[in-house]
Amino acid sequence: MKKIITTILLLIVVTTLTSCSHSVKGDQYDKIIKRGYIIVGLDDTFVPMGFRNTNNEIVGFGVELAQAVFKEMGLEVKFQPIDWTMKETELYKGAIDVIWNGYTITEERKDKVAFSTPYLENRQVMIVAKNSDIKNKADLVNKKVGVQSSSSGYDALVSDKDVMNIIYGKNPIEYSTYDFAFQDLINGRIDVLIIDEVFGEYYLKSNNLTQFIILEDDFGTESYGVGFRKDDVKLLEQFHLAFETIKTNGTSTEISVRWFNEDKILK
Repeated sequence: MKKIITTILLLIVVTTLTSCSHSVKGDQYDKIIKRGYIIVGLDDTFVPMGFRNTNNEIVGFGVELAQAVFKEMGLEVKFQPIDWTMKETELYKGAIDVIWNGYTITEERKDKVAFSTPYLENRQVMIVAKNSDIKNKADLVNKKVGVQSSSSGYDALVSDKDVMNIIYGKNPIEYSTYDFAFQDLINGRIDVLIIDEVFGEYYLKSNNLTQFIILEDDFGTESYGVGFRKDDVKLLEQFHLAFETIKTNGTSTEISVRWFNEDKILK
């Protein structure tokens, strides 16, 4: 009897583990079209791409762009805030259908997801206090450097061995969101914050943080794209057709001008 009970318990454990590790297989286009909505995974603290307004509604440039593109495909959009360090895992287990929120295209990420055509350019920049003695990367000797975990800013920093060898502790201070990072920068607990220029410019302006500046020296230029599961070939094809439509009819330009006062969409 004990052996039977043990066997049953083992089967339950194996079944549970198997279900937990389940991943989505095959192109999900037909399924998504049939149900009438698509789930977009995002970091809901990433201004101005996707964030919560004073009414706790998810808004932003990326949010409006996603709504416009998927409207062309006849789909409603459901936005799902996610742990950004788990974005690809959330995508492949089916919790979300796409990753769209300042998602930088990198060679490493290309191994994990199928990227859309780039739609926006960005830089990884440094934000410091106006009275800081930091003027460029060479001035980061023994300085406390903050960055978001699993971000392209983190990747750009750690790949620069010259900088890593001179910063405080030879390691950056990592944050789950940039909200926490900015609080530490404001309170002097870090000396510099590495961040997407799109985010940094908007955050400083919208919060009237005139005591900080963005340095000219940076950690490189990059492009944003939308991340799809590699099996979602038809979904990505239809996405590209819809995106071209909103470029042609001027919708993407209207959205960009509303958020940036200029058309930043890559043609």
